[in-house]
Amino acid sequence: MAAPALSQPSRLPITPEWRGTAERVAQAGVPLEDLAPNAPDSHTVQPGDTLWGISGLFLKSAWRWPELWGMNLQQIRNPHLIYPGQVLVLEKIDGRATLRVANGEIGLPTNTVKLSPRVRSSLLDNGAIAAIPVHLIGPFLNEAVVFDNNVLDSAPRVVSAQEGRVMMGRGDTAYVRGDLAGARDFRLFRQLVPLTDPVTREVLGYEGRYVGTAEFVRAGETQLASAGGSGALVPDTFRITSTRMEVVVGDRLSPVPMQELVAYVPRAPSAPVDGRIVGIYGDGLRAGQNQIVSINKGRRDGMERGHVLALWRAGKATTDTTGARREALQLPDEKHGTLFVFRTFERVSYALILGVQEPVRAGDRFTQP
Repeated sequence: MAAPALSQPSRLPITPEWRGTAERVAQAGVPLEDLAPNAPDSHTVQPGDTLWGISGLFLKSAWRWPELWGMNLQQIRNPHLIYPGQVLVLEKIDGRATLRVANGEIGLPTNTVKLSPRVRSSLLDNGAIAAIPVHLIGPFLNEAVVFDNNVLDSAPRVVSAQEGRVMMGRGDTAYVRGDLAGARDFRLFRQLVPLTDPVTREVLGYEGRYVGTAEFVRAGETQLASAGGSGALVPDTFRITSTRMEVVVGDRLSPVPMQELVAYVPRAPSAPVDGRIVGIYGDGLRAGQNQIVSINKGRRDGMERGHVLALWRAGKATTDTTGARREALQLPDEKHGTLFVFRTFERVSYALILGVQEPVRAGDRFTQP
């Protein structure tokens, strides 16, 4: 299958910062010591590969993807336009490494490797591979939401179910009261959970417990007693379209926001970062790879979608028993994982754990990579 031209424009933006990094690397390549220990001589791009995965295949740090791009800036005009079937060839000259796309080669080189194990990801609309495993964060773009403490108090609410049911599932009818403000598609949330800073104990926001989605079916009305009615209010009618848990009376509705096109491009923060994990999304006390956590840094702290962060394991207190007398020691913290920020609010952000050696808990520290 022929690949589209590499110079084809992409809808995903390339910032001056990323292009500057790539251009600096393009002038001389990267030092051999920056290559991954087992970097292959070539790699055939497979459906399900990501820029993150390919960067980790060739370089020691996967978040340094602009350097991978810069290793082949002439052929890869846009890093988002790398396609399955293309063969990336690693060349080493005078202590530096560059990457090129093989042209006119038939079949796979004998030293071609696949990312294994690897996480499957969706291709972009034009067939190019994605920057990260997009399907892992896709469901959370509407689900992981931080509210002000009073937002849902005045939101439309489920007041009854059909035929006196206590719980509702997909396809069931729910009756709703409240100002819909012209919206037709809604998310359903339960009680708000405060997100508390592990250090300052300050409440940073309130996480809505996601229940599902519902669509507007029919508007309510007021039955007039003089017209033979009871004079009671008739609520709006909704149909439950999806559920993460059963819908119950009292659940609140929030309009589904417009889905924006987002370039999820891994990169390091431009300034030093030192923060803490606020909590594990859901009901867990610990989290591992591919799970979601909330962190105590948001837009006001300079946190942006695409930022990569390093997770640290706290050093343990121990005792030196090798000397003439016993002395207390504090072992240093050690890096043991990587976070990828995919959604930001004013004081809180959500991040995907891309890799970790030990379980992550609330209060764990993170920094710039």
